Amino acid sequence: MCGICGFNWQDEETVSRMTATMQHRGPDQGGTYANQAVSLGHRRLSIIDLSERGRQPMGSEDKRVWLVFNGEIFNHRSIRASLEKKGYVFRSGTDTEAILHAYQEYGYKCLEHFNGMFAFCIWDARNHTLFLARDRLGIKPLYYYYDEASNKLIFASEIKAMLQNPALSQEIDPQALYDFIGFEFVPSPNTIFKKIRKLPAGHYMTLSEKGLEVLPYWDVSFDTVVRPREEIESELVSRLEAAVRLRLESDVPLGVFLSGGIDSSSVVAMMSRIMGEGVPTFSLGYREAAFSEFSYAKKVADHFKTKHTELLIDPVSEEDIEKVIWHLDEPLSEFSVLPYYLICRKAREHITVCLSGEGGDELFIGYDRFKASKFERLFRSMPYPMRWSLFKAARMITDSPKKKGFLNSARRFLEGAALDASGYQMRWQYFLGRRDRDALFLKDYVNQVDMDPFKPIRRLLESSGMESELDRALYVEQRFMMAENPLMKVDKMSMAHGLEIRTPLLDYEFVEYANSIAGSLKLEGWTTKSILKSAMKDILPEGIAYRPKHGYSFPIKHWLRKELSGYMQETLLNSSILKDYFEMAYVRRLIQEHQGGQHNHSHILWSLMNFAVWHRLFIKN
Repeated sequence: MCGICGFNWQDEETVSRMTATMQHRGPDQGGTYANQAVSLGHRRLSIIDLSERGRQPMGSEDKRVWLVFNGEIFNHRSIRASLEKKGYVFRSGTDTEAILHAYQEYGYKCLEHFNGMFAFCIWDARNHTLFLARDRLGIKPLYYYYDEASNKLIFASEIKAMLQNPALSQEIDPQALYDFIGFEFVPSPNTIFKKIRKLPAGHYMTLSEKGLEVLPYWDVSFDTVVRPREEIESELVSRLEAAVRLRLESDVPLGVFLSGGIDSSSVVAMMSRIMGEGVPTFSLGYREAAFSEFSYAKKVADHFKTKHTELLIDPVSEEDIEKVIWHLDEPLSEFSVLPYYLICRKAREHITVCLSGEGGDELFIGYDRFKASKFERLFRSMPYPMRWSLFKAARMITDSPKKKGFLNSARRFLEGAALDASGYQMRWQYFLGRRDRDALFLKDYVNQVDMDPFKPIRRLLESSGMESELDRALYVEQRFMMAENPLMKVDKMSMAHGLEIRTPLLDYEFVEYANSIAGSLKLEGWTTKSILKSAMKDILPEGIAYRPKHGYSFPIKHWLRKELSGYMQETLLNSSILKDYFEMAYVRRLIQEHQGGQHNHSHILWSLMNFAVWHRLFIKN
């Protein structure tokens, strides 16, 4: 795990400054390379071959090809063996050198050989070309800025590094801000900055005499293969074990996050098969019992005889919140971001590499929003007057503690069902209802943006060619949501502490197999992840496979009414940027209604806070 950066002209001072900004991503080593055509920077977190031979930027023997690389190529040993038969000589045991020689042998098609998580840049002086790529699922981020008039390209693992370059514009993108308030993240390829883009997952980019080209090299597909259920379950377990085994190579201490849910418990089960007893496991909990999963995690840990550590999280500080927003680079207000930052900080005291269960929900239909989407299709069959009456009634449901459970869930369902059906299950991941949308934004700002939030989803699906509603929904989850929300959280929060996270459920071969399983086996009736649960139920301790989903979260709704109440008001009402986009009288109303318990506005308020703090840290300061 590392941080990379660079641009296509010579300036050692600027590239050194960009590189130093990402020291948290690579505390072990730093390096730069510059010539008349390119400047490259790298920070290294040493995981495999800790010697100086792994230092980057890494050059070829003739010094005409240079590489900076962030991530891990888990099958680098087999790539190395194949290349050695072709006459290539390796000077280190690193996966970095495997990328370098694979490019020399295969060119851009080297991407077809890599199984891993990666973002890299190769400078090839032989054809005067920069070649950049991001892994298939988007586990590792890669940002870039390109000015066509001057033909200047700047790239980095983090935006904060790019901002060290004086050639870069820092103008806010109004559309990205609007999308963020609704989705709680900025969809790819946009960022909160108008001129900075994300390289999409499964894409590569070249800058040559032809100019800049961004091209796909892989995409998820859903070609269902019909097999007996027993065969599917057996192969799922076998493939997961293989994916875990591939991710256990490390020259530094290694462990696994364990929540006690189906995904992380399955990873622990496979690690225990391979490594035996004593696998280091870590779980997160709060003093508020409703938000803790210690009991489930301990049950799994005891069953597999792991070396288990419970990390108790106290109410967060304002300092923690601002550190999280600084590390994120752009607003991302998913509630699980902050606890993930805290568990990574605690885990780094014990280990340098950690496996995690990310990806299971996106592969096997794990979110309740899939169930809401299925129920909505039944709801649409009701007579329109009855539906309209229910929509009106939903607006009357307050956020009273006495009305927890069914009524609040019903309100959230009806709010999502009222949105455009082309948003698929993302309607229940969208937190900007019509009333808030009409009242929150200044009219001058509204005129600058497209108010249709689901246009990017429709555009994404236009060329997919998929007919199954569930397959289309999963495509949206894996291609619209996953890389820029949960995986961005995992990368930024772990690398804030120099901790490497490996996600075996997102091994691309495992993903391809999972996507070949019929959607009807993943959501059976109202049971989510059905095929994965039935495959793992006899391997995991009783009661774990079918337990309700919890996930990393924290009690933000309550904290904004209590511990963080003053911080929220100070942040929102004293912000110098919010008044340029939002009706502050309505913001005050949201605060009052939330703190008074009439409504739960935690999603919008937390997003506004994230944007206000982000602006102060990245623009104002």
